[in-house]
Amino acid sequence: MGDRLTGKVAVITGAASGIGEASAQRFVEEGARVVLCDVQDPLGEQVAGRLGSAACYTHCDVTDEDQIAAAVDLAASKWGRLDVMFNNAGIIGAIGPIADTTREGWLKTIDVLLHSVFYGTKHAARVMIPQGSGSIISTTSIAGVIGGLGPHGYTAAKTAVVGLTKSVASELGQYTIRVNAIAPGTIPTGLTAQALAGDRGNLAAVAEHARQTNGMGIASDPMDIAHAAVYLASDESRLVNGHTLVVDAGRSVNGGSARFASSAAAMVDVEADWATHP
Repeated sequence: MGDRLTGKVAVITGAASGIGEASAQRFVEEGARVVLCDVQDPLGEQVAGRLGSAACYTHCDVTDEDQIAAAVDLAASKWGRLDVMFNNAGIIGAIGPIADTTREGWLKTIDVLLHSVFYGTKHAARVMIPQGSGSIISTTSIAGVIGGLGPHGYTAAKTAVVGLTKSVASELGQYTIRVNAIAPGTIPTGLTAQALAGDRGNLAAVAEHARQTNGMGIASDPMDIAHAAVYLASDESRLVNGHTLVVDAGRSVNGGSARFASSAAAMVDVEADWATHP
């Protein structure tokens, strides 16, 4: 147990698995109290139970602004404040060539990956501005900083998250509220395993893919992103605002392959897997 987040209250979306679950664990280990949000209710309840009295779970569809507002209000009513909002929930979304991308798939992708970040940021600010402090963190992607590393809709949304982060940081800094993003590389989660291997349980294949492609030969882990989130949530990063922290072992300096824009990518049916969170 550490004390880097002692006394802080956090809301984490997509917290039932992957990066969100790892971050919830690390936040609690560092002394925070955490509201875990997800649509995977059995998994979310299990994670909250394992983390003990410092955590609670609430069902939250991040495409529904009212549900995100309710999660923020739950944190404030249960523990009296909100210090950290981690907009982490996501999906892969629509895949394939741009000419074959459906309007429905495109809109759903933007709804989950971008609109949810807007809702979380908006309602966190509502609580944090009167408080005069806070840290808002959003999960973007290396696909948001370089082309060819993700599907078109995913890339557009994650790029917009980078822009929104900078824009809101310029407004909220005056209230001592920091707004930053984390851009993970390939991380072994159910989401990426489904996209890369066609099997949500094949995390080893994702870790090996990351090792072979990231330029450092290091197999990645969700905890790599959780550690970054702890830093941005803590007072150690008190001068960091409007920044996108890339955590990819150098993958983004190697260029993109545009694999998700190929027809072959459509063999993996992730477009219908809307309920999956990283």
